[in-house]
Amino acid sequence: MTGLHDSAAALDDALVLGIESSCDDTGVAVVRACDGAILGQALATQVDIHAPWGGVVPNLAMEAHAAAMDGTVAAALADAGVAAADLHAVAVTVGPGLALCLQVGVRKARQLAAEHALQLVPVHHMEAHALVARMGNPRLAFPFLCLLVSGGHNLLVVAEGVGRYSLLGATLDDAVGEAYDKSARLLGLPADPNGGAALEAFAAGGDPARFAFSPPLRGRGGCNFSYAGLKTAVRLAIEAEAPGPPTDANRQARADIAASFQRVAVAHLEERTRRAAGWAREAHPRLRHLVVSGGVAANALVRARLQAAAATHALELVAPLPALCTDNGAMADRDEEWVDVRPRWPLTDRCDPRSLPEKRSARKSRLHTSLDAMTAAALAAEPEAAQLSSREEPHAGAPAALAGRT
Repeated sequence: MTGLHDSAAALDDALVLGIESSCDDTGVAVVRACDGAILGQALATQVDIHAPWGGVVPNLAMEAHAAAMDGTVAAALADAGVAAADLHAVAVTVGPGLALCLQVGVRKARQLAAEHALQLVPVHHMEAHALVARMGNPRLAFPFLCLLVSGGHNLLVVAEGVGRYSLLGATLDDAVGEAYDKSARLLGLPADPNGGAALEAFAAGGDPARFAFSPPLRGRGGCNFSYAGLKTAVRLAIEAEAPGPPTDANRQARADIAASFQRVAVAHLEERTRRAAGWAREAHPRLRHLVVSGGVAANALVRARLQAAAATHALELVAPLPALCTDNGAMADRDEEWVDVRPRWPLTDRCDPRSLPEKRSARKSRLHTSLDAMTAAALAAEPEAAQLSSREEPHAGAPAALAGRT
């Protein structure tokens, strides 16, 4: 469980410190639970550490988190003008993510909780992305359709309540954020602030119609995603039209490749989201919102095309501020102390039968019970907790939303 079902009422007037260390940035913020207001925040980025390697190196990320954690927590508290003793709870991402990195955040959270008698709230990283849009937004009520798009995840889910999700579609191979980052590296673009943002900016100078990349999963129904083939097409186009290092001579060709990639990548998101919106409205007639969250949700073209998809089904698009989109778990581990992290922690295993997963990795070892299944078990044991799970106040889920961003 996220811990929210047992504690949401008690946290109404509380100050909550959120810690995120699931991948490559150390993020800390102080949130007021009654209204979800962010009082202070701090971020220690690792862009320069991983850029030479072309991707996140887990042990380097863990070392950077360990070096930055104390200072980042102190900076967030100072920014909020509070001391650790003023807090009521500490929320921390426990999964999914890189185990080495998750452990750093969990250890710090346990230390703070023990020293200051704080409630410890473990958080599911993808639920945090889904719920961050509810912070300060009283009109966003359950149920709502949510598209989660990041470097490691592509999910279309119906959020029925805190901890309660139904899957409509997921990636069959690579997520859209991974495709953006990999394509940016192939194009020789900088990783600061991230490859996706660099590609979006570079694509503005390109011709999106020059390269006729094939749409992923063309002619195949459902709401699943696939970006591996598109990544390969980008690589082949670069080798054919703009080989070698970036130069002034091949700049336009590379910009055209970037723009053509982005056109197809976003069209794939839009097509699948349109279908999911129709399914979601059929199952939940009172559903009125489409939430897009995760790092890729900061992309302006993504927001524009999803706005059109939402309008098709009379839905209102809700997206967090770009700064709240990014972040960037399931066995217990033992080190100097017991740390419960869940690197492989599914959000849900309830899947719409019209979009059953196609052939994907069958690796199940160390896979933690899904958040949705854990919630169902808890609600069955304590039916009165169901009222907290579906509450409509804007702060419901604020600790989860906080700990899921950087």
